[in-house]
Amino acid sequence: MAVRRVVTVLAAVALSLSVTAVVAATPASAVANGKAAAAGQYQFAVRLTMTHIPRSDGTFYNSACSGALISPTWIITAGHCFHDINRNPVSGPVPYATTATLGTNDLSVSQGESRSVVTVRQSSSTDVALAQLSAPVIDVTPLAISRAKPALGSVVTLAGWGATSDVNAVPSTKLNTGQMKIKTVKTSYVYVVGYSPSSSTSACLYDSGAPYFLTPSSAAPQLVSVESDGPACPHTTPETTARVDNIASWISSVVAAGPTPSSSRFRTR
Repeated sequence: MAVRRVVTVLAAVALSLSVTAVVAATPASAVANGKAAAAGQYQFAVRLTMTHIPRSDGTFYNSACSGALISPTWIITAGHCFHDINRNPVSGPVPYATTATLGTNDLSVSQGESRSVVTVRQSSSTDVALAQLSAPVIDVTPLAISRAKPALGSVVTLAGWGATSDVNAVPSTKLNTGQMKIKTVKTSYVYVVGYSPSSSTSACLYDSGAPYFLTPSSAAPQLVSVESDGPACPHTTPETTARVDNIASWISSVVAAGPTPSSSRFRTR
């Protein structure tokens, strides 16, 4: 399966448009057939903006991903969001200029908090990366990592900054959400399908790395998985998401140890 949630749809315009110009043309919401996040909701959701990404032919393009704050200085996202010129995921210094924006769900109302991404660490077993921020974010509560195996039939919430459809797709200026139901649980991945507001609620382009989390009524949200891959959106078929419970110890060790680079055996599929 080819990882495609961060494909270079901006490539046709990247050489002639700046990131600001691209953002100005974005639709009103993200996540196909979802709904706008309420004011102040899911402040941990991260919008990643990548610029001047090199291609093997010597040209460059801009792109975007989603993610979530998991500590004051670290975010979690999809591994394939950070790659070399051959699109192999990389660990170490960030491979191209990347800005993380969080603490807001509508950029037309508030610009939230912005940080540069300085270091990337790749999981060796799944499509997950951790990215260190240039300075701590102290006024946003990080999203907790679930250590429990995902349960079949559980309903999880998706929060992403991606497009609303694959047609003329561009990153959004608004955070959008939807609920998904866990359909299949594999060793490293969880497959989810649309649940609410629609059976076709689904992740879209530039939702790569977006968090899927449980929202218990009496407890803080807990991250279950991150967006990896899926069909053209919107759709009613399963979406591929990368589990975090089985790499929770690795996540904790990276956050605790800081930005020591390490190589990764994982390659996009």
